[in-house]
Amino acid sequence: MGINVAIQMDPMEPLDIDADSSFALAMEAQIRGHTLFHYLPQNLSLKDRLVTAKARPLSVRRVRGDHFEMGKETTIDLAGDADVVLMRQDPPFDMSYITATHVLEHIHPATLVVNDPGHVRNAPEKLFITHFDGLMPPTLITNDEREIHAFRAEYHDIIIKPLFGNGGVGVFHIRPGDENLSSLLEMFSDFYREPIIAQRYLPEVRQGDKRVILVDGKAVGAINRVPAQGEARSNMHVGGTPLKCKMTRRDHEICETIGPALADRGLIFVGIDVIGNYLTEINVTSPTGIQELGRFDEINVEAMIWDAIESRL
Repeated sequence: MGINVAIQMDPMEPLDIDADSSFALAMEAQIRGHTLFHYLPQNLSLKDRLVTAKARPLSVRRVRGDHFEMGKETTIDLAGDADVVLMRQDPPFDMSYITATHVLEHIHPATLVVNDPGHVRNAPEKLFITHFDGLMPPTLITNDEREIHAFRAEYHDIIIKPLFGNGGVGVFHIRPGDENLSSLLEMFSDFYREPIIAQRYLPEVRQGDKRVILVDGKAVGAINRVPAQGEARSNMHVGGTPLKCKMTRRDHEICETIGPALADRGLIFVGIDVIGNYLTEINVTSPTGIQELGRFDEINVEAMIWDAIESRL
């Protein structure tokens, strides 16, 4: 039986239909006969405990430059008119994002929100992993400049980045002898109120930053993302190249360690980042990579995600 699916996400117009995971999820839902609605995060409202959204009926098709159609805007009651809400807007994980999780908690789980909004809020991508032993590279989270300099003195070659950043923005590789650390910390303090995260640099990143996809706590496959020459970041939108790869024994060990915690928290669609033998992030907000995995390994991840969603209804 078809269900009503409201997708809270960014505008449809600029989507890359060959890479965007939200588009793939919408296509799969449509194939299954589900009815789609699209709304922007700023069109979500809470009034007298009633959660509504100014949404538009949505249909999608895999045609570049003509990949969607929308109907007339209407106000829908997300508790009464929707069976599932996909929370798929891109980070940053800021107060606007956090507020949306609070609002959507009013309807979840009677209306299933994917991923669970309360646990998304409580699982920031660079902090959630600190709850698991033996998975991370040496890591420091602090606002104390003295601690960061001491961390660098201990490990010499480090990465610094904003705690709630995304997409590789604000990631700096500080090599031994680099004299810019103090200036960078001053700049960070001007732009961010949150602590900074520092990690020992992992030279294995030159061989790639692996994105492993988990569905309902189970690993389903991985792609490798190799940084461009002269670039410390492997994110695909800054020039990283996605490549076919196999999961290693260590990858499976990491997934088996964190998988039960993800499933217990209703984090159905998760993407983790692995460099060498280390887990560096657990992405629960708006993971991506399923289309690349589908092309490389012929794995229909979006179907797996919808199977997991439908099993909960």
